[in-house]
Amino acid sequence: MVSDSRIQRIAVIPGDGIGQEVAEVGVKVLEAIAQRFALSFEFEWLPLGASHYLETGETLSDEMFTHLRDRCDAIYFGAMGDPRVPDMKHAKDILLGLRFKLDLFVNLRPIKLMHPEMTPLKRKGTKELDFVIFRENTEGLYVGMGGNFKKGTIDEIAINEMVNTRRGVERIIRAAFEWAVNNGKTRVCMSDKANVLSFAHGLWQRVFKEVSAEYPTIEARHLYADVLAMEMVRAPEDFDVIVTSNMFGDILSDLGAELVGGLGLAASANLNPGKVSLFEPVHGSAPDIAGQNKANPLAMVLTGALMLNALGHGEAASYLETKVEELLALGAVSADMRKSLGQDPQDALGTQEVGEKLIQLIKG
Repeated sequence: MVSDSRIQRIAVIPGDGIGQEVAEVGVKVLEAIAQRFALSFEFEWLPLGASHYLETGETLSDEMFTHLRDRCDAIYFGAMGDPRVPDMKHAKDILLGLRFKLDLFVNLRPIKLMHPEMTPLKRKGTKELDFVIFRENTEGLYVGMGGNFKKGTIDEIAINEMVNTRRGVERIIRAAFEWAVNNGKTRVCMSDKANVLSFAHGLWQRVFKEVSAEYPTIEARHLYADVLAMEMVRAPEDFDVIVTSNMFGDILSDLGAELVGGLGLAASANLNPGKVSLFEPVHGSAPDIAGQNKANPLAMVLTGALMLNALGHGEAASYLETKVEELLALGAVSADMRKSLGQDPQDALGTQEVGEKLIQLIKG
């Protein structure tokens, strides 16, 4: 970290669509938390997004990247996606650019039920639905290696290459075990498809066996990805920490999000432990409701809790999560959350009003 012990600098990139609205609420909530816990944050708003790209042709300059890497403690990210940029070039350059340039190899997704009415699973509650997914974030099928031959013809061939390195696999598996140890968890499950992807995921199998031997107090388990998907629905209480590859992590973490209330509560952290990291809600930019005070800000708020924890403020992060739980118990939420709670969406609060109510709860 580059900031001194008194002030931590947080770059805020609201991005596109509802990103601006949820980021505003997220920052206000963090300011309230900072006041309650005597924390010192400096928020720097950066205009990176579709509008900036369309006006200047700039996505993520070298100067901006250097500033984020060397002068900031964390990046608080809203959403990317704008119909004016159909190829999503700005999002690829900014979001994926930061992920790879900062080597954010951990994508951490908490799967935690915050209200018993929000899961579609029968006879499952807050005790059964509380685990995390560690998704490898810089390798696999998402590196963009491949190409087309005879493109546009009946004989076209399209290839995407899966990249798995010993270093990349080992560090994400080790990160999962370390998180389990540091958070009092006793089980780590690794998921792959080594029965089909024998070379790439054979590497995952071998490394998992070697690393797990270094953590004898942690129960190490393996499940193929399709089996894991079924088991997450059948018996989510069997999991503490799941670690998996980039693509499977993408799919399984969204399944997990739906088990605990949907993307409206889905937070994520893109981490390189000990270095500047990026925190973003999983939902998109929702341009159809942008600027209408309808967006649900709670995923952004919970992403802020992940950021607090990563910045060394675990007590403040836990406190914020409990206040979100109180908010859900009151039903003082947006229309999508009211529907998930089985309540009348006509009584929903707007984006800003949700934030205001949450801040009231924080202040007590």
